[in-house]
Amino acid sequence: MPSIAVLGAGITGVTTAYSLHKRGYDVTVFDRQRYAAMETSFANGGQLSASNAEVWNQWSTVLKGIKWMLQQDAPLSVNPTPSWHKMSWMASFLANIPHYKANTVATARMAVTARAGLAEMADHAGIDFDFTPAGILHFYKTEKDFAHARKVTDLLAQGGLARRELSSEETLAKEPALRGDVLGGFWTESDSTGDIHKFTVGLAAWLRQQGVLFEMGHAVDDVVADGNGVTVRGRVEQRFDAVVVSAGVASRGFAKKLGDRVNVYPVKGYSITVNLPDAQSQAAAPTVSLLDDKAKIVTSRLGHDRFRIAGTAEFNGENRDIRADRVKPLVQWCETHFPDISTENVVPWAGLRPMMPNMMPRVGAGRHPRVFYNTGHGHLGWTLCAATADLVATTVQSRVFAPKSHSIQQHTLKSA
Repeated sequence: MPSIAVLGAGITGVTTAYSLHKRGYDVTVFDRQRYAAMETSFANGGQLSASNAEVWNQWSTVLKGIKWMLQQDAPLSVNPTPSWHKMSWMASFLANIPHYKANTVATARMAVTARAGLAEMADHAGIDFDFTPAGILHFYKTEKDFAHARKVTDLLAQGGLARRELSSEETLAKEPALRGDVLGGFWTESDSTGDIHKFTVGLAAWLRQQGVLFEMGHAVDDVVADGNGVTVRGRVEQRFDAVVVSAGVASRGFAKKLGDRVNVYPVKGYSITVNLPDAQSQAAAPTVSLLDDKAKIVTSRLGHDRFRIAGTAEFNGENRDIRADRVKPLVQWCETHFPDISTENVVPWAGLRPMMPNMMPRVGAGRHPRVFYNTGHGHLGWTLCAATADLVATTVQSRVFAPKSHSIQQHTLKSA
């Protein structure tokens, strides 16, 4: 049976392991953490959001970013200290502005495709991950942002996603608990939410039961590809027929060892989990998922007693510090828009999104015929993972001799 190493036990690594196992491969997953989903897949915004597929490569984003650099609590923070990685990444980001429309359409199409694959994984493995098909509501506070959203809606439609424009009254009717001046919104009924950490841990546990090996708690020191396969050196040295790199921000370093350039940059995102200990807070928290376009903040209701709020992008290298000045705007946003929620018990978190300069994941074969990648999903790893896992596993199957696949029935997600 052909053996495949997967580097990384986050959402992309574990879903990749599933797709390879489904095709009959002998899979071993490596991660330096003791448990799955302990880094970027730990506490994201929770949205499975095809409606958030718009890539960031626009001149308007650049101009906003320059303005935000002078604002301490802005959605974007850039450490002004120069580095070659940061500067080359930003130059490539600018070079991809002409591809904004095509990449937005392609991302939306991929996100819509991913839904069925995620449903299969969740249902087949029997995972409870606070899933809810409650839909996602984008809301807007300025006519300029609302007008831009109409253009984005046209691009999303080209990718197969339908969403509906709402008036101010209709927007507030969708989520009566929302407070503040709202000009209008867009409603995507087909989007959903869930706890990425619960999902990844649950899928990893199921895969272990199926015979997938997890080498956890030890860093991979080196990975070497030659004509006959791949050697992974960590706690011990192991030999495989091929390797898939799904290691988040560490993918860039592994790719360099394997003769490839995968220019992911660690874009830090923050979240807070607002625990809802009392009936008043539970009643005051929204039941639909939200995206505040002006503040660039997303929310998800995770079960009856947790409310996740996430946002911001920080360009500060591989820095995992949780800064109080970046967390504070998220708490204030909650208190402004949902004043009856208690913010006494708030858990902050920060994770490094592995982001490519064209905002598209790096999926497929490397230069070496035994090397493959499924990484660089940025802020949409949770949304895109099932589609990219299937794509990279199909690519492996086309280049590495294929075993007999396991039969896995497809199902439909059920809400928790």
